[in-house]
Amino acid sequence: MQWLEILSYIGIGIGVLQFLIILVHSISHPQTMKVMNVVWPLTGLYFPLIGLWMYYKLGVPDAKKEMDHSNHEEMHHSDKPFWQSVVVSTTHCSSGCSLGDLIGAPIVFLTGLTIAGSTLFADFAVEFVLAYILGIAFQYYGMGMGSKPAGEKLKNAIKADTWSLIAFELGMFAWMALSHYVFFSEPPKPNGPVFWFMMQIAMIIGFGTSYPANWFLVKKGVKHAM
Repeated sequence: MQWLEILSYIGIGIGVLQFLIILVHSISHPQTMKVMNVVWPLTGLYFPLIGLWMYYKLGVPDAKKEMDHSNHEEMHHSDKPFWQSVVVSTTHCSSGCSLGDLIGAPIVFLTGLTIAGSTLFADFAVEFVLAYILGIAFQYYGMGMGSKPAGEKLKNAIKADTWSLIAFELGMFAWMALSHYVFFSEPPKPNGPVFWFMMQIAMIIGFGTSYPANWFLVKKGVKHAM
């Protein structure tokens, strides 16, 4: 498995480098929607090469725009092609999920938590809860403060992101299950590079399964184009 460890270090290294490049650039060129200053570095972290391309193709132009509207619906009514708006909406959703997954996996590993005798089931439960909380939080703060009551904004955030969050986690968990039960005789653990490389791939797959859900939600007007 030496080749896989080498590949894992390369994938993780590219992700970390992209995270730093985007983070530094976004400090000097902040996004109009502040939560995207977190979203874009996280996208670079789990999406080698393509994440950096997406940032410079879609994120940097947004940072240059002058927006005078305080209302989310107005501020983020996009003039991008529809598919690009959905990509940005998907990065937004996926980054909240990814952050929850990145936090959840070490918690399960360090605590030795199991469900029905399985660490994988514990990973699924803890990561889903954290991903859901953080994903909704990203959506909530991405809406802008505006004049709406906090309760209404929270309700809108849950309505807008629940299905796309579930779609992301389903894609990601499917790859994790394969990694746990099929690909390896002994599943990789968070104290090794292969685990995190598998996690990177899982997040990319999650992005892919979340994209159609975001397409549908934006098309139906449940979410706003970004």
